[in-house]
Amino acid sequence: MATREIHLELLLGKQVLDSTGKSVGRIEEVRAQQRGEEWVIEEYLIGTTAVLERLSAWTIGLRILHLFGAHKIHGGYTISWEQLDLTDPEKPRLLCSLDDLKALDTSKK
Repeated sequence: MATREIHLELLLGKQVLDSTGKSVGRIEEVRAQQRGEEWVIEEYLIGTTAVLERLSAWTIGLRILHLFGAHKIHGGYTISWEQLDLTDPEKPRLLCSLDDLKALDTSKK
């Protein structure tokens, strides 16, 4: 399999589109795991909760949102690396339906 390099910092903030071209959110965080000397992307996080995770501000961020009346917070989604088409890094696209994505859990933080 051919490997390809994409500068991760250029993906952050990019809008992810579904198969119909509708936006499902922006890439806010990336989870990777070290394998030997390389880092391998495992999943991408999109949505409000992903922003809080990126800023490491779960506890205080969720409390502030609750203070302003946001009692039911849609956390966003986790996209596994194989569910995202990065052929055009400027326009990342889902390779699955929105229903196939795992919702981020805001209650565990």
